[in-house]
Amino acid sequence: MTEAAELPQAPAQAQAVFGELFPEAVRYAELLADAGVKRGLIGPREVPRLWERHLLNCAVLSEVVPEGVTVCDVGSGAGLPGIPLALVRPDLKITLLEPLLRRTNFLQELVELLGLDHVTVVRGRAEEVLGTLQPVQVVTARAVAPLDRLAGWGVPLLRPYGEMLALKGDTAEEELHGARAALSKLGVVDTEVLQVGEGIVDPLSTVVRVVVGESPGGVRFAAKRAKAARTGRARRRR
Repeated sequence: MTEAAELPQAPAQAQAVFGELFPEAVRYAELLADAGVKRGLIGPREVPRLWERHLLNCAVLSEVVPEGVTVCDVGSGAGLPGIPLALVRPDLKITLLEPLLRRTNFLQELVELLGLDHVTVVRGRAEEVLGTLQPVQVVTARAVAPLDRLAGWGVPLLRPYGEMLALKGDTAEEELHGARAALSKLGVVDTEVLQVGEGIVDPLSTVVRVVVGESPGGVRFAAKRAKAARTGRARRRR
């Protein structure tokens, strides 16, 4: 299954969720079902469930994202959850962070085609952009790694008192329990597991929310950020 024609019709909930940008959401789904499969960004078996499992599942993350914040979507891949979030929330300033060139090329094409002026694509790994990417208020991610490792990438990119929102599956509570020690070392001061998407997705989307205190990433990353800031100031003076 590699043709866009095999994409199911958008469910009724999609029009309600995406509102005025529903046509752009349809175009995004079509691109994922066609070019996304051909370029290896999603598997062909995902095409029949693109709407429920991917677009809507990610769009409902907007329920727990504060208004008007800066967001970094870590390991954005094919744009999930960053692109659906951008389609639902034009008030956000979103950076799609992705290390692979073929994926960042696809993401840049998407952003331009869909007219998402509030979205920027950055190629790189989270640990590589620390100190060069402006700290954000919210980091998003979608099950790209176990929670402790995911937090190690995403939490240092936050501003003080920011939060990471990770879309997870049925093992969210178990992962959170196992990651508590690692999260504490990263400066996390509060955690919770949320269920979002009531009346839109079934099963509900599970989100792990971790909130940091004054030192996102802990002491080690605070030192890294300070060193990067000093280097940046020195370069600007030259």
